[in-house]
Amino acid sequence: MPGQYHAGVVRGDTVTLRVMLVVPEGQVWAGNADRVIAKTLDGDIGVLTGHTPVLGVLAPGSVVRILPEGTAASGWVQAAVGGGFLSVADDQVSILAREAVLGADVDKSAARAGLDEARGAGGDQEDQEAQANYYAAQLRAAGEEA
Repeated sequence: MPGQYHAGVVRGDTVTLRVMLVVPEGQVWAGNADRVIAKTLDGDIGVLTGHTPVLGVLAPGSVVRILPEGTAASGWVQAAVGGGFLSVADDQVSILAREAVLGADVDKSAARAGLDEARGAGGDQEDQEAQANYYAAQLRAAGEEA
């Protein structure tokens, strides 16, 4: 029902974002959130309730940050994404990624090995760079330097 959330804001009710992060294989994360921050090809975007509708192309090898409803600022969920789209409308945020992994689920040693291999391998330079960026994003989402 469009507008129902915005009417709640006028009344002073608590309104949150409904966020879904999905990949072709299924759902990676879903829930209510207070904020979402993502990097698009046009720059960083921060989403709060009442945000105007927007459609953006996610920057490949970036980290999406989600602040779940009711958590402190230290409770951010971070996910590495390998490109895709971000859609915002009526306090719903849909993140449709080509590939994604939550920072808490990252195998850091495998990501580090993949990054080293992608940086040192020959072949298609553009494909190798995309893979390296995704592995680096995994490490950043897990809280490590890439």
